[in-house]
Amino acid sequence: MEFTANIDKRAADNLRAIVVAMVEKAKSGHPGGAMGAADFMHILYSEYLRFDPSDPHWIARDRFFLDPGHLSALLYAVLTLCGKFSLDDLKGFRQLGSCTPGHPEMNVQKGIENTSGPLGQGHAMAVGAAIAERFLAARFGKVVEHKTVALISDGGIEEEISQGAGRLAGHLGLHNLIMFYDANDVQLSTKIDEVSSENTAMKYRAWGWKVIEIDGNDAVEIRQALDTAWTETKAPTLIIGHTIMGKGIKNKEGKSMEGLVSTHGQPISKAGADVSITLKGLGADPQNPFAIFPDVEEYYREVLNRKQEEALKERENFNEWKRQNSGKALQLEQYFEKILPQIDWDAIQLTTNVATRVSSAEVLSVFAQTLGNMLVMSADLANSDRTDGFLTHTKPIVQGDFSGAFVHVGVSELTMASLANGMALHGGVIPVCGTFLVFSDYMKPAIRLAALMELQVIYVWSHDSFRVGEDGPTHQPVEQEAQIRLLEQLKNHSNHRSFIAFRPADQAETLEAWKFALQNINRPTGLLLSRQNIKTLPPLPFEKRRKEAINLNHGAYCIRKMKDIPDLILIGNGSDVALLLEVSDILLEQYQIKTNLISVPSEGLFHEQTTEYQLLILPKNIPIFALSSGLPSAFQNLSGSKGRVFGLEQFGYSAPANILDAHFGFTPQNIVKEAMNFFDEINKHE
Repeated sequence: MEFTANIDKRAADNLRAIVVAMVEKAKSGHPGGAMGAADFMHILYSEYLRFDPSDPHWIARDRFFLDPGHLSALLYAVLTLCGKFSLDDLKGFRQLGSCTPGHPEMNVQKGIENTSGPLGQGHAMAVGAAIAERFLAARFGKVVEHKTVALISDGGIEEEISQGAGRLAGHLGLHNLIMFYDANDVQLSTKIDEVSSENTAMKYRAWGWKVIEIDGNDAVEIRQALDTAWTETKAPTLIIGHTIMGKGIKNKEGKSMEGLVSTHGQPISKAGADVSITLKGLGADPQNPFAIFPDVEEYYREVLNRKQEEALKERENFNEWKRQNSGKALQLEQYFEKILPQIDWDAIQLTTNVATRVSSAEVLSVFAQTLGNMLVMSADLANSDRTDGFLTHTKPIVQGDFSGAFVHVGVSELTMASLANGMALHGGVIPVCGTFLVFSDYMKPAIRLAALMELQVIYVWSHDSFRVGEDGPTHQPVEQEAQIRLLEQLKNHSNHRSFIAFRPADQAETLEAWKFALQNINRPTGLLLSRQNIKTLPPLPFEKRRKEAINLNHGAYCIRKMKDIPDLILIGNGSDVALLLEVSDILLEQYQIKTNLISVPSEGLFHEQTTEYQLLILPKNIPIFALSSGLPSAFQNLSGSKGRVFGLEQFGYSAPANILDAHFGFTPQNIVKEAMNFFDEINKHE
């Protein structure tokens, strides 16, 4: 079939018409921006993005990351032209149980690389994916090389995370990254000039990006920009496409309603537009607005045939590479299949009576020598959160040299967490990121998306309590553990706990927590680690203790068992367990109270155990006294109506850790007093 030069306009207008139809039928959505970006999306998908129509998981495919998830209707529409969605799928837009939710949710089978919605995170994920691609290309060569393309909106540019993502991408010279900025100068409530006066082009040039400004609705200029970006070899490319919000929208008089704030976040009919006149102007049939134009359908049929042929040639090249590099080919396959190499866990040397962050560093040092696809990051705290243990056997990634496996991201925790999500989405790597627990607050939006997308991301959070000490209350976590553990209660769409967090009680538990994190491939894992030294728990010698610590896999287990039905159960985690051990001794010696001491490194994991196991650890009708260095709510679910939690219910102070222990009552003598008061009170009422 011969296609006229008008096919680009026809295809873009078809996308616009489908967007209008989807939002009108759903009675909600965001049509304006989607209509403005249709020209770029058509040309990108039909001419530039490399993908295999028959294998959406092809590891060498180009990745497209949508940042403004509210442009979902446009993404679904163009993927429909690519054979990923049916018209019925489009008609189910924003409805319960449909595969076309209001904001895209990661579904590689359908061509959706990332969940998006919270502005700014999508393009930061793209930066992470681009780093992962460079990392793998440095190890396997051209067979894994590809482009990562992101689309960002005015809102994403405004989000603070764009500072970290833009700075780092430019600093690392990610020439495999291309970002289209849909600059329509309109957002949900205002025009952009009402909230910003910055020169975006100058800002990105200052970060080391190549910047190209174009008419984002002009097919010729879009192609020229993409041609330039696709051949760039030194820097990431930002294409600033000046587009028209609501392109093609008309009112009942046939007058243009383009560029209006009112068309951003509601059906165009609610904005005062005439749907029928608008659809006719776009070349669509108002009686059948979801229809794909015959010439556009035929054009995309040829596009997909061509892409299938190109992918076949690439696969032939890949198969030849496999024949010549069988060892590397097997390794690459294992990376993407998440198959771990054999690790001699018993041979890992651990120092006793040290901080759990130090134990983590010792484990990471081994990983740097055994896990060829682990990528570790730290937000300017590597020598304090002790992710620098990984650096003992690798080096930092720098511009032009991605043979290292550590990324110094600078002081940008949210950026780091989003980069980790992008790395995990790309596949083939195990992302790890480290900072202080108190700064997990900066990371929460990205942690939430990692949990929602069921990604294997590992968080190293050191300095896990008020015992940070002299740095004072700004650096002393109190409520953070309780916040993180809320995600342990939240189910993901696979009906599993969306997150697992460990606060290891000693060095042996830290090793087991790392072992679990590596095997926990369908959800994120957090490790809450101490700044201060922690006594190694019994039983001794240490080799026996290491065998006992395997029980961490149950989420909670008995450290000391005096009898099947004790007088009192003591529960805690982290450094609090060693303190409770002293309390247990005193209660027996001075009050003849027999206690069972339970370490609960992960309450969420404990609740995944059988009811029989849970009752074995925490029998019914036995009073429970819990100790938490954070908010008491951390253990209130476990302590129950017959229990009490002694915790910290205020911000800390600047003072040495031992002084704060005494000030807040975290001493053996005071905890014994609190436990006895509770025990006497319980017995008084029985």
